[in-house]
Amino acid sequence: MIVMKFGGTSVGLPGNFANAVALVAARRDRRPVVVVSALTGVTNQLVEYARVPERRDEIGARLAAHHREFARAVRVDERLLDPLTGEWERAHGAWRAAAALSAAERDRVVAFGERWSSVLFAAGLASLGLEAVAVEAGAAGLVTDDRFGAAHPLPEAASRLAASLGSWPPLRVVTGFLGRTTDGRVTTLGRGGSDYSAAVIGAALGAEEIEIWTDTSGLLSADPRVVPEARVVPRLSFAEASELAYFGARVLHPKTLLPAIERNVPVRILNTARPDDPGSRITAGMAPAGDGWRVKSIASKKGITAVTIASTRMLLAHGFLARVFEVFGRHHVVVDLVTTSEVSISVTVDDTSRLPAALAELEGIGRVEVRPGLAVVAVVGEGAPNHVGLAGHVFTLLGGVGIGLEMISQGASRVNLSFVVRETDADRAVRLLHRGLGLDVEAPVPEDAGRV
Repeated sequence: MIVMKFGGTSVGLPGNFANAVALVAARRDRRPVVVVSALTGVTNQLVEYARVPERRDEIGARLAAHHREFARAVRVDERLLDPLTGEWERAHGAWRAAAALSAAERDRVVAFGERWSSVLFAAGLASLGLEAVAVEAGAAGLVTDDRFGAAHPLPEAASRLAASLGSWPPLRVVTGFLGRTTDGRVTTLGRGGSDYSAAVIGAALGAEEIEIWTDTSGLLSADPRVVPEARVVPRLSFAEASELAYFGARVLHPKTLLPAIERNVPVRILNTARPDDPGSRITAGMAPAGDGWRVKSIASKKGITAVTIASTRMLLAHGFLARVFEVFGRHHVVVDLVTTSEVSISVTVDDTSRLPAALAELEGIGRVEVRPGLAVVAVVGEGAPNHVGLAGHVFTLLGGVGIGLEMISQGASRVNLSFVVRETDADRAVRLLHRGLGLDVEAPVPEDAGRV
């Protein structure tokens, strides 16, 4: 059994929709379970619907019409949408006059995107002669807590999903991004939720592979918007892919890999528009990097703020770091990189929304300096940071063009060498290192990198 997840551009453009349906049909012997996102652009419209009461009539009508038009474009019977569209219209009658919607109501609004999409995709498969049904993830067993907008699966979700989705046929098309509380209310899983749903389902089923079908041909050696010549990395370890996702690779959200890592289920990133491309395969074992520096990719993350807490009381004292991180933890401030000296500690933060309250407390511990406008650059590859001479080569390249370093941190996993630069220098640093570390030279594709 495999899990095939299709993103918004894969199901929301008629040509890609046809490709996606054909890809599933071609894999019927592997007993696929399909997970779908909303059609491209629909989730944003639903969020706007929930946020702006005066636009609800306009957006509500447009969304219903859009899905009927899309059904005609992909040649499925638009009448199959009638039950769900009728539910939407009845709910809209209650929502249209509400000044504000609760968090639970917002999740119910947003859920219609994946629900419409799953009906359309199941109909597309049925048109090819497959026995396919649309299934809401919550009804299939993806039970969550009640943190609406950022819900998390409960431990019992795995066994419920396995019991519900483990038999085949029919071929089930499951809504990504959605769950359900134990009392039956719809929840959404937050950013990256559709990929995360696929990983949760794949882990629960013990799938042989989780395929993430998107609009790029895999994880790349750099962001192609920064480095146009960036190449697909055919093989990565879970550790490498996790680092790239965390440091900004847009193809994959960091939390997507967690369920797959726990159950050791391989993940493959593939391109719906170019299905013959081998993509990127992510597995538990270390993937070969060939000769050279062993670097797979250069990633960057902008919008970083560095915070330094300095105090002579830190010298030879115990418990100082615990006090600092207790403050960050109490205010829910997530820290990325950490460096220390005898009398100071520096950290980086990318979400500063809760930082002011934490800073007020930290000023009681030591002198606090805040430096916004920074970026983290990560040189990623299994074993690369241990390669003799890599750090010296990287910093010589950067120094040669006048790029100064604000912080340096070598990942404890020995997978990445990270450093902080001014945000205005980040793209230049990525381009320089991509070329200087030989990533602009095409590497041979491993024999097992193609689809299985």
